[in-house]
Amino acid sequence: MLYASAFLQKPQVPGEMIMITAEDLNGLMATIKGMDWANGLTLLLHTPGGVTMAAQTMVEYLRSKFDDIEVIVPTFAMSAGTMISLAADRIVMGNHSQLGPIDPQLAINGRQFSAKSIVDQFKKAHDEILANPVAAHVWAPILASQGPSLLQYAEDQLAFSEQMVSEWLAKYMMARAVDPAAEGKRIAAFFNDASNHKSHDKRIGIEEATASGVVVEKLEDDQALQEAVLTLYHVVTILIEQSAITKVISSTTGQSWLKSWTGSQT
Repeated sequence: MLYASAFLQKPQVPGEMIMITAEDLNGLMATIKGMDWANGLTLLLHTPGGVTMAAQTMVEYLRSKFDDIEVIVPTFAMSAGTMISLAADRIVMGNHSQLGPIDPQLAINGRQFSAKSIVDQFKKAHDEILANPVAAHVWAPILASQGPSLLQYAEDQLAFSEQMVSEWLAKYMMARAVDPAAEGKRIAAFFNDASNHKSHDKRIGIEEATASGVVVEKLEDDQALQEAVLTLYHVVTILIEQSAITKVISSTTGQSWLKSWTGSQT
């Protein structure tokens, strides 16, 4: 199965046209029809990420059908795409492939902020005010504009994402580890650690992913597979560039589900 987004070619389109959304479940349901579930699933995934709840829905749906799932990352599987990848039994990556941090991004007044940065800001304010009460005058307008509910929401989102991914890891990828739960928690914490990664767009390549404990197979070790994967990736890239398509979900049964955008290009 192929899931590919036009985010590299068409960054100007509305986010819901290129990101992982709840609507993608319709695409999975349409394209999975007729597949032999007993053979497992190989998913070629190319995405900038998207809505955490949508990724959860996609994972739970695919896992209800397939006992074995392999995710191949031709180039990018970021954010919620990394979450989906970590729910697989193994990930196939090339030297050019990359995953990314999974810390949630919250929309505030039309802008995206890391949930971890919000938590860290409140902690910084707390520490500075304790050390010097006069600092409260500086922090008061900043904290008032955000409100205490935002802190709780940010903490909840961080905890939810990490717990969900750690449970997937323990159940699938780390199932044969000595302590699957501990390994799942450790790996999920690594990918959710915005303080360490610094940027949500940070590249986590094959070496760093492997070092974190993720089960990774190297695409270059199978030349026939590499040729097939990159050929398909480039064909889809050309299709996206020469059409209005912004998202493709397709399977070996010949079923395809497409999203297109014909709005203003300005």
